[in-house]
Amino acid sequence: MTVALPAVDISEYTLNDIHVGTRLYTALVAHARSTGGAPVYYSDILAQAKALAPDDAELQRAVPIGIGMKLLFVENFCSANGYPNLACLAVSRGTGRPSEGYKGDWEADRRAVAAFDWSTAQAKLDAYVYDAKLVAAPKRRRSLQDAKDLRWAHYSANRAAYAGLSEEEKEEILNLLIEGFDPELALRRVIAARGLLSGEA
Repeated sequence: MTVALPAVDISEYTLNDIHVGTRLYTALVAHARSTGGAPVYYSDILAQAKALAPDDAELQRAVPIGIGMKLLFVENFCSANGYPNLACLAVSRGTGRPSEGYKGDWEADRRAVAAFDWSTAQAKLDAYVYDAKLVAAPKRRRSLQDAKDLRWAHYSANRAAYAGLSEEEKEEILNLLIEGFDPELALRRVIAARGLLSGEA
C-alpha cells in the first residue's frame, strides 16, 4: 500500500515534513536508479535515507509511522512539475503494492520513475523546498526536552489514549511535539497514520 493521502496545500507541510521528505526524495531517486523502479518498504526507504545522511539528527529521529506526509511532499513535488510519481515506489510491508485507492497505473508509474532522468529535477526540487519552507505551517518548534516534558504531561492526563501505542508511535508523537504540534493533534495524526501503514513492521 502506498501513501494515498489527498493533495495538501504547500502551507500544510511542517519544516520536518519538508526536511525528511527531501531526504526521502534523494533515497527514492537512488533506489529507482539501482533497482529499475522496484517497490521498497516504508521502513527500508527510511533506512536508506538515514544511511545516506548519518549525521542528520532530525532524519535519524524519523520513524516509519510518520512517513506519510513526507512521501506526500515527494508526490506533490513530482505532480507540481509534471514528473513521474517517485513516491509510488514506497509500499507497505503488508501487501507490497499500492492501496486500492491508488490513482493511475502503478506498473506504468514505476517504469516511468525508473526511466526518468532525475538529475534534471534537482534545481526544481531546491526551488520547491525553498518555497515550501517560506510558507510552512507556522509552528513554534520546541526543544527535545520541552517536547518530552509535554508528552509526559499529556500522557499523564490521557493514559487510556496512549495505552495501545507502540514505541514507534510514541516516538513520532515526540517528533511532532518538537515540530510545534499541539499534543492532541499529534496524537490524532499518529493514530490516523496507522491505516496507511497497515502491516508495516
